[in-house]
Amino acid sequence: MVTRRVFGLKPVSQDALADGISDLLPRIETALVHACQFSAHCPERLGDAIRYSLLAPGKRVRPSLALMAAEAVGGSIDQAMPGAVAVEMVHAYSLVHDDLPAMDDDDLRRGRPTTHIQYDQATAILAGDSLLAMAFEHLATAINDPLLAYRCIRVLGKAAGPECLVGGQAEDLAAESGGEQTLERLEAIHRRKTGALIDASVAIGGILGGAADEALNTLYQYSCPLGLAFQVVDDCLDHSASDTEMGKRTGKDAAKGKLTYPGMMGLSDARRYADSLISQAIAAIDVFGNDAWRLQWLAGFVRDRKR
Repeated sequence: MVTRRVFGLKPVSQDALADGISDLLPRIETALVHACQFSAHCPERLGDAIRYSLLAPGKRVRPSLALMAAEAVGGSIDQAMPGAVAVEMVHAYSLVHDDLPAMDDDDLRRGRPTTHIQYDQATAILAGDSLLAMAFEHLATAINDPLLAYRCIRVLGKAAGPECLVGGQAEDLAAESGGEQTLERLEAIHRRKTGALIDASVAIGGILGGAADEALNTLYQYSCPLGLAFQVVDDCLDHSASDTEMGKRTGKDAAKGKLTYPGMMGLSDARRYADSLISQAIAAIDVFGNDAWRLQWLAGFVRDRKR
């Protein structure tokens, strides 16, 4: 077996995505397709909208993190796949609902029309509702050990709920209407809206990979700065990249007066901040040695991504 490790912060090109997870992506896609096969009881249009939302071309960062975390603690990809599928379902649901006119009002996602544009608002809402429910059903049925299933359900439920993802979205919407414009408020929003699901992805992978409490804490020391860095980079790209490059509308956050890292810190300082967060994440998992090479690589990809 060839061991690999990513040292330091060597830039990762956009084309290198396949190098870090080329063997994982097809397995993730197969699992996602398998997870959204429905009986005749599911209305055809709803089923199509669910598949349109879940199977849309994407980076699959969150399910990849779950699989990589399991591998880092000595587990297997197969053990963690139910968790990978569930976190991507929750992520897809959150995007469908965030894109609605009542939320962020976006018409382009991953280079194609958002679900409510492709179908209609009511169908999009129901597709998002379905994906959220399916995530927990999948954890309950695809994980053989009831205790592990319970632990994963608890982690994901917390991350998707009012104190984390949903609460972060609520606070993000509220921030558009005014209030204090501080870096502390911005970070509080995105540690919940973006970071919580990244934390959950890594934690669920660790749980299914058999991690002890100490290892789970180490994984959190990785995922916490990584999740924040992901949002900082996203804000920078929204400021500097084109719609075509990003596969979604750019510049809308600034136009709507939303809190962003470039808006608060300036683009150069925001990029430097992302670099420092990625350095923290990589340093945290050094104790795992070569088993964490994929997690190290993905941190570099998050920092260097162009979309």
